[in-house]
Formats: sequence, structure tokens, C-alpha cells
Amino acid sequence: MIPRYTRKEMQAVWTEERKFNLWLDVELAVLKVFEEEGRIPRGASQRVRERVKINVSRIQEIENTVRHDVIAFLVHVAEQANPEDVRFLHFGMTSSDVLDTAFALQLREAGYILLDDLKKVGEVIESLMLEYSDAPAVGRTHGIHAEPITLGVKFASWLSETARNVKRMKEAVKEISVGKISGAVGVYGHVSPDLERRALELLGLRPEPVSTQVVPRDRHAAFFTALALCAGMVERIAVEIRHLQRTEVREVWEPFGRGQRGSSAMPHKKNPVLSENITGLARLVRSYTLAALENMPLWHERDISHSSVERVIAPDATIATDFMLNRLKNILEGLQVDVAQAVANLNLTRGLVFSESVLLALIDKGLSRDQAYILVQRNALKCWDEGGEFLEYLKADEEIMSYLSAEELDKCFDMKHALRHTGLIIDRVREEWKKVLEVLN
Repeated sequence: MIPRYTRKEMQAVWTEERKFNLWLDVELAVLKVFEEEGRIPRGASQRVRERVKINVSRIQEIENTVRHDVIAFLVHVAEQANPEDVRFLHFGMTSSDVLDTAFALQLREAGYILLDDLKKVGEVIESLMLEYSDAPAVGRTHGIHAEPITLGVKFASWLSETARNVKRMKEAVKEISVGKISGAVGVYGHVSPDLERRALELLGLRPEPVSTQVVPRDRHAAFFTALALCAGMVERIAVEIRHLQRTEVREVWEPFGRGQRGSSAMPHKKNPVLSENITGLARLVRSYTLAALENMPLWHERDISHSSVERVIAPDATIATDFMLNRLKNILEGLQVDVAQAVANLNLTRGLVFSESVLLALIDKGLSRDQAYILVQRNALKCWDEGGEFLEYLKADEEIMSYLSAEELDKCFDMKHALRHTGLIIDRVREEWKKVLEVLN
């Protein structure tokens, strides 16, 4: 009886019709247990399911009078069903038994969609990682050229983070997949723990070990934190694409369609607007995590200060994250990569990216680290200030040449040696991603 749901859009999870149908699933799971206990006629839950058709407008009409959404829903169900079949409808239950259990089902559905999104993003990143596994590029720290890497390693970093987000999202879905049918203050005053367990099993949920009138909101905060981490990953990738698309860098570009225009004033512009868009949305998703955390301290066994918040953040955060992941996938699928420009940028500082190799070679010859640093830095600064090749400055430095031969210096500038372990890094990430896919499938 676990509710099945096939979707094309995340928005469908959060429609009023879907919500009320999940409320009905919860109520019918309890009726099914009552059937098994012989308290109501056999087949009652199935007959109610066949006869009751959710009419959102009718529920809203009733709510305008009764001023209570769950009561309006129950009246709507009773209007359509055989009285004997629904005599035990909502028996011993409180509104939050329905609301929180159905909310868990909605969040679980949303989580499954996001897991599918993450899988698709990861598959595209894996393809990029393998295609550019050996493409040299410059690594940057503080925005400044540091040492050689490969574009494949850059993409591998993205894939590894995607894998971690899959694991976190799976754990968040597991964390939120609990319900409660334990009555007004959670002590089973008019229902039994066995009834709760059996009804929740029909829905594919676990009982909350200690519910009050609600499922504790730390579970929900964990779920929204997982969304924020996904959004953070999307933003990290988007910001990197934006940097690499800058005119001074030009190593990658996000897709730019035929007929697309980048600026109302400047026809030459190709702006990274897609990446900028998801960067902004990440800020929004992160802000919802704070709201979810502030939902945790409710008064005593329950107040409803969390309810209004969740009506906003649950659909907004999941829809925004779904949108961001799909937009990121589309960006990456159409990503334009200029390997030649990446190599040109790597060579832009005329060999300075190998300064550490020279430093370590001098230390190997017996110099202290500080002595070696001074020797290398003075030649590096000449290269910065006067132009020319770093290697030539080093070879013209008699003090350095008293420790290193020309051949030993040349070896310090060996690109293959600098990148010799990048294949291992990529293989390690591929194995990590493979394990994640096995769990997902």
C-alpha cells in the first residue's frame, strides 16, 4: 500500500490535490489495520479508496466554515463514503498524525527526485572528467596561478562532491521517512503502538520513537541542511564556470545558443547568465535551512509556529534545488572547453608554476628551506617584474647553479612528472562514484 508516484515535475509533489491524497493514504492505512483487527468490515479501506475522489474546491469550501483543514478533509471523505466504512476514520488520532506522516511522504518523494537529479549531474561530470583527464591546466589559489593540474582533476573534484551529496541526501531521506500515529501528545492514549507500526509499514515509514504531538523538527532540519549542501555544490561549480569564462581566462564557456543575445547594449557579449542564476538561487536555499533550524524549539509538546514556515520552505526549497540541479546538468552537457587556451594560461607565467620543484631540489642538496626559498623567490620576482623565462633566470643565477646542474633544473620543469598522480586521483573518484551508483540502483 506504499503510495506510488511517477512525476515529471517536482511541483506536482506540492499540489493541494497531492497533499490531500496523501492524507487519505494515511487515514486508509489506519483503517486497513482496523479491518485486520475486525473493528470494521473487511474491504472498507478499499471501498473508501474507490469511492472518494479528492475535490480541493469542496474541501476549501468546507474549511471556510469549520476553519480547520483536517476537519474539512474528514468531512469531505465522509460525504462520499459508506458511513459504516468510515465510522473509525481518524479514530484516536490527532491532526498531526495525518499532517506529519503525509509530510514525511512528500519530503521522501522530493528526496527521491533530487537523488535522481544528482545522479544525472554526476553522470555528466564523470563524462567530462574522463574526456579531459589528461588535459593540462593551471591550478589557482587566491585567484593566482599556483601549480599544474588537469581539467580532469578539476572535474573529479566536482564528481566527488556530487557523490557525497548523494550519500547525504540518501541519509536525509532515511532520516525523514518516519511518521507518527500516537495521538494528541504522543503517548498512545487512544491508539496502540502496534497499530502505528502496522499502519506505517503500509506506507513504507518507520514510527517516530518519541513523538510529542509532532515528529521532532530536527529531522526536517537535517533534510533542509542536505538541500543547502546540494545548493552549495551547485554554486561552487557555477562560480568556477563563471571564473573560467572570464575574458582574461576563456578556458570554458557555458552553452550559448544560436540566436541567443548576451547584452542589450553590447552585441559581442556572451555572459554566464545560467551560472549566475543558480548562484543566486543557492543563497535562497541556504536561507531556508536557518528557518528549518529555528522550527526545532516548539512549545512543550507542540505549537504551530513551524507550520507556516514549512508551507513556504518545503515546496520552495525542493523546487529550487531541483531546478538548480537540472540547470547545472544542462550547462555541463553543453559546456565548451578550450584545452589550447588552458595550456596557454598554464604557460602564461613562463614557468613560475614549477617554483616549488626548484625549492625542493635545492633542499635536497642540503640547503635549509629558508635559504632555498630566498634563492628561488628572487628569480621568481625578476620573472614577474621583467618578463622572460623563469628557467633562464635560474640558470643565470650562479649561486643556484652551484647546487644544481642544468639537467637537474630541467627536470624540475617536467610537466609529466608534476601530473604523474592525476590518473590515480581520477580512478579513485571513479571508484567512489561507482559505489554510489550501485547503492542508488
